[in-house]
Amino acid sequence: MKALPQGARKDTPLLALREVSKYFGAVEAMVGVDLEVHAHEVVALVGDNGAGKSTLAKVVAGVLAPDAGQVEIEGRGVSIGSPSAANDLGIASVFQDLAVAENLDVTANVYLGRELRNRAGLMDDGRMEVETKRLLEHLTVRIPSVRTPLRNLSAGQRQAVAIARTLIGNPRIVVLDEPTAALSVAQTGEVLTHIQRLRDLGLGVILISHNLNDVRAVSDRIEVLRHGRNNGSFPATASHESILAAITGAS
Repeated sequence: MKALPQGARKDTPLLALREVSKYFGAVEAMVGVDLEVHAHEVVALVGDNGAGKSTLAKVVAGVLAPDAGQVEIEGRGVSIGSPSAANDLGIASVFQDLAVAENLDVTANVYLGRELRNRAGLMDDGRMEVETKRLLEHLTVRIPSVRTPLRNLSAGQRQAVAIARTLIGNPRIVVLDEPTAALSVAQTGEVLTHIQRLRDLGLGVILISHNLNDVRAVSDRIEVLRHGRNNGSFPATASHESILAAITGAS
């Protein structure tokens, strides 16, 4: 974890969205949305299709620029103009397409686009392999070898590699967009364990999911979006019915 900036309080959220809005022409994708994420916290973001979840994730990841409102990192207002700017601010994201290279091995995927080089300017394969093993151990990921091509791994293992890649660069915040979609029960359980490990490592995690069972299993707080607006904040112990009512608009 990076140190808090001078003047920041210990209870200052790692990430805060204040009255953030995003429009696509006449479509209101997000309207006045508030969200806070603290260290050692998994915040689940739930809602029906079109609720604004992916738009929020892309704003945080620097893929989209908000039209109104403020994004804060550790109490400081920031402008996240690009994914690289998000990375520089300590924000890492894993979207549904994963953006992995099936023909490359685990190490090459973890360091894809961020390869380590030695003093001669050549890729330092040995150091990348050691660091990849260390990252996978932190997340308790079980993979036969860091030299295994991704095409030989299960869907759950590929997701684990994508999550491990987020730890490159010492992030503060990780955004996970539907990380358990299309996984088996066993693979889902493994990925949920990796999410808990991210929290244990001191990160703030935004978990976007349609699966309320997964959400309630690992999240500390559940935030509901409906039609691009906040529509409820719940502890993970809240009933399935009360969360579903907020999602559907029954409450």
